[in-house]
Amino acid sequence: MTAETVFEWPGGAAVAVSLTFDVDADSGFLGDSPAYARRLTSLSEARFGIVRGMPRIIALLEERALDASFFVPGHTAATYPEVVPMIAETGHEIGHHGHIHLRTDKVSTAEQREELHLGFEALEAAGAPRPVGYRSPAWEMTPETLRMLIDAGFAYDSSCMGDDRPYIERYEDMSILELPVHWSLDDWPRFGWSIDLGGNVADTNELYETWLAEYRAAREGGRHVIFTMHPEVIGRASRFAVLERLVDTMLEDGDVWFARLDAVAEHVRPVLT
Repeated sequence: MTAETVFEWPGGAAVAVSLTFDVDADSGFLGDSPAYARRLTSLSEARFGIVRGMPRIIALLEERALDASFFVPGHTAATYPEVVPMIAETGHEIGHHGHIHLRTDKVSTAEQREELHLGFEALEAAGAPRPVGYRSPAWEMTPETLRMLIDAGFAYDSSCMGDDRPYIERYEDMSILELPVHWSLDDWPRFGWSIDLGGNVADTNELYETWLAEYRAAREGGRHVIFTMHPEVIGRASRFAVLERLVDTMLEDGDVWFARLDAVAEHVRPVLT
């Protein structure tokens, strides 16, 4: 791929937009420490994403006839058996997001392998098709992770940040199609406050203005842009209203391909390989 590479989107769309959701639920806490199993308030915050956030998200996507991608840890699929059917029955992609949301750089190769295996196993048991896309917990990967993804036959990864267009992520003799993300296009850095680590409780207008500016820039350049959200975060009413506003602004513009990441991967692969 060169600096001049331009992708042509289906139907002559001016821009490709992917709305993606990491359905971490309890795993987001338990992957940090098993001690959270006794912390009922923290677990209740995670549960909000399932009880309130997910229904709001699914309803919005259905009302606007939009496709999206959901990355579901195996632990979420097993703990909340309603989640995978909720996603699959409405036609959205289900991607792999580990099992108990362990950071790959903080565990052994054997633990990484188990995370991958248990994630596949739980998603299959919940009725999900075998995932073709992977997103690492906390967006960190190791060389061992990359090797495992290739060996498992994933069609793409969505954890790295080396471009603002689809590209090939390489390490030594390994490579994978990358659909890149970025912290600025994630709701968690803005609103992911915790009693242990602190964090931000940002102005929702900042989310709208920043994401709108990125969308406009992607539209001008004919690019693909990925927004990453968490149901327990974006599902809060005031924040969700901003997501609705952003989506409706894009729909009013027209010529937007709202695409699942697996569809984007299939579309761009011939250009990149």
